[in-house]
Amino acid sequence: MGAGVFGGLLVRAGTSLVLAGALLAAGPWGPEAEAASGCSGRPVKTVRFATGELRLYKHRAYVCAMTIAKRPGARRAMSVSLQPRGGRAATDKGRFTRHAGPVTVYALHRSVRASGAVAGVGATTGWILL
Repeated sequence: MGAGVFGGLLVRAGTSLVLAGALLAAGPWGPEAEAASGCSGRPVKTVRFATGELRLYKHRAYVCAMTIAKRPGARRAMSVSLQPRGGRAATDKGRFTRHAGPVTVYALHRSVRASGAVAGVGATTGWILL
């Protein structure tokens, strides 16, 4: 039987292809990627900027936000803020290696405003109804 390289693994033809398919299904977009997101719910908006991105998720009456660094590694200033219209902002800021947040607010039938920054560069959504 033939052999080949698949994703850095030596894969033999035949029964090993089933194993390779299982490894592919459990790749970086599997359960670990969900756990790394930190926010439950469905993604509703992503705002990209030079040093990272601001991600918003919605689950029932709640909205969640996180700021994700484009290049994780060294500790640097990061922040995320999420405010429902007429309510107080939930914020997380500090020196992080990967992300700031998650922060969650109750926003049933309310607009929200989110902002995030990594190393002094950031973005904001303005008021949006999700």
